Amino acid sequence: MNEQERIHLAIAHTQVIRPPEQLLATFGQTNIHYYLLTEPVYSELQGPTATPETVLREGRVLAEQPKLVTPMYMQRLEGFGQEARRYFDMVASHLGPNAPGLLYTYKNEPGNLSILSGNLPSVAERINADITSRGEKKAAIIRGLDELWDVSLLRFIYQLTENSVSQNVYELKAHGLLGIDHRGVPTEARVKIEEMFIQLQAGDISPSVVKAELDRWNLFEEYQDRFFAALRKTL
Repeated sequence: MNEQERIHLAIAHTQVIRPPEQLLATFGQTNIHYYLLTEPVYSELQGPTATPETVLREGRVLAEQPKLVTPMYMQRLEGFGQEARRYFDMVASHLGPNAPGLLYTYKNEPGNLSILSGNLPSVAERINADITSRGEKKAAIIRGLDELWDVSLLRFIYQLTENSVSQNVYELKAHGLLGIDHRGVPTEARVKIEEMFIQLQAGDISPSVVKAELDRWNLFEEYQDRFFAALRKTL
């Protein structure tokens, strides 16, 4: 079995036993507590009389606030190869350079790894009851493959994002943040830039971060007087 086939197998075996009760937040960070259950790879080597065991990987996925971007903005981001940039060019030529889209960013914070007694369904039932008793709304139980557990986690993140998009777009639109100005800059991006200037003046953000964001939107010339004025106040 080649790598691609193994990935497809992991995706096919991924099951979200308990999804979080809340979708990804439109405004602010979302912190998802996940319990990823797998059957240990050595289970096939054990005899039929062996006590069943389940591997529990516990951790958190931090989802940053969805960011409204355009193909033009994505073309200016660092860390993408030529193939990705050609894709952004294709999107820009098809939809226009200022077509709005949502950019989701995530961080996985792995926690404890445990070997628990009991088969996977029984372990999942115990964890599910514990989550319910604690009223934890941003918790998820996921079933995956032991050797490709991270693929199962990514599959869960993809599904959660897919389920959250329509609500995020609706809420952004309701707050009037989906508009695009004459320079092709979304209203949400302008609001974010204003917030960054407040953080810059308070010394809570690096000037280089603000400068990079202005450059990505090709807005530094428009904001340069404010940028240097805020910079002088921090010195």
